[in-house]
Amino acid sequence: MNQLPEEDRHVESLERVQKALETHSLDSIRALFAEMHPAEIALVLESLPPAERDVVWPAIDPGIHAEVFVEAEDAVRAARLAVLDPRALASIAQDVDPDDAADLLQDLPEDVMEEVLTTLDAQERSRLESVLRYEEDTAGGLMNLDVVTVRPDVSLEVVSRFLRRRGEIPEKTNRLFVVDRENRYIGSLRLADLLINEPKRVVEELVMDDLPAVPVEMNDAEVARLFEQLNLLTAPVVDADGLLLGRITVDDIVDVIRDEGGRSLMSMAGLDEEVDLFAPVIAASRRRALWLAANLATAFVAAWVIGRFEGTIQELVALAVLMPVVASMGGIAGSQTLTIVIRALALGQINAANFGALMSRELWVGVINGVVWAGVVGVVAGLWFGSLGLALVAGAALSINLVCAALSGAGIPMLLKRLDIDPALAGGVILTTVTDVVGFLALLGLGAWFLVA
Repeated sequence: MNQLPEEDRHVESLERVQKALETHSLDSIRALFAEMHPAEIALVLESLPPAERDVVWPAIDPGIHAEVFVEAEDAVRAARLAVLDPRALASIAQDVDPDDAADLLQDLPEDVMEEVLTTLDAQERSRLESVLRYEEDTAGGLMNLDVVTVRPDVSLEVVSRFLRRRGEIPEKTNRLFVVDRENRYIGSLRLADLLINEPKRVVEELVMDDLPAVPVEMNDAEVARLFEQLNLLTAPVVDADGLLLGRITVDDIVDVIRDEGGRSLMSMAGLDEEVDLFAPVIAASRRRALWLAANLATAFVAAWVIGRFEGTIQELVALAVLMPVVASMGGIAGSQTLTIVIRALALGQINAANFGALMSRELWVGVINGVVWAGVVGVVAGLWFGSLGLALVAGAALSINLVCAALSGAGIPMLLKRLDIDPALAGGVILTTVTDVVGFLALLGLGAWFLVA
């Protein structure tokens, strides 16, 4: 049976919910939600204005509220959690894994979070506090405390009996973690080894060391990179002494990768990656104001450069016509390099040893593109305005800007990284300023020098 692609399925689900809203049929909405996965319901909620979210929320089965909260974006989730009382929040926290519960509670004010914790039983509170002590974007914030450990000196038969008495194992468990008597991580035992080996064999004969121990303070982006490089499905989390604290599974990493992608995309526009699509107008305006102010400041810098050549422009208006061409070509070329370098930085592919080679490569790319496109622009400008001198000036200015754009696109992210500033957030603004200023200065400066008497 053919299935709709995920995007089309969401569009169809959203349209069906919207039609049910038009008829004010809560029963129809309840039936639709009953067919959906909690992640699909969360996506539908994110796609509805706040007033409509309030209408459809009662149609969601209370038994899956916790799962819907876990899947929803922070801004949407926080708004809904804010109207719940502490006992309801505690009930939701108990229905999900401690790492997911920690994510939910971190969206709440400090006093509310403390009140929720006091309503939990001692065991649940202890488990949750053990995750809350770590930052959300670290391995400790990601880890799940549900792990199954075995000793290296026991037989597979003993391990099998232990698992049968336990009755169940945590979801997404494909390895058992092997620890010593002090709970220090040694390695892992595949569940498959319990089936294909003789029961009398000892765990230490089969223990594997292919799962690296993840330090509890490691950044979540680095953890995701480790999973991607080693094709991991799970990994143990340890403290500074090597004591096993929990585990991270690949589903947690998928969330990190999704969040990182959203963060990079939104940062390039100066926005928070967790922006609600239907956030209040005033809040959205305030959030975008700083970015607009930064762009305005850089625009005035470019305008000041143009103002210094006011007389040149009045004498040769053709230069004003060509200014956007030179500036925009530089901006596009620089953005291409900037995007490549920011991605490489995120993947840990650039360091001091290979940065020189990268700059050399980008320099030659800029030179080649500069020569090719300078020729094109020069020919067009010459035919358009009937001036060989103007054609040469336009071509030379474009070449200078493309070379500068390539070097800036590579250098700016590295400089921002050294200053501990997110290159995705600030790189675009700075690059645009550089390519605009250099492009205008090259075109107008060369024009004033060679074309204006």
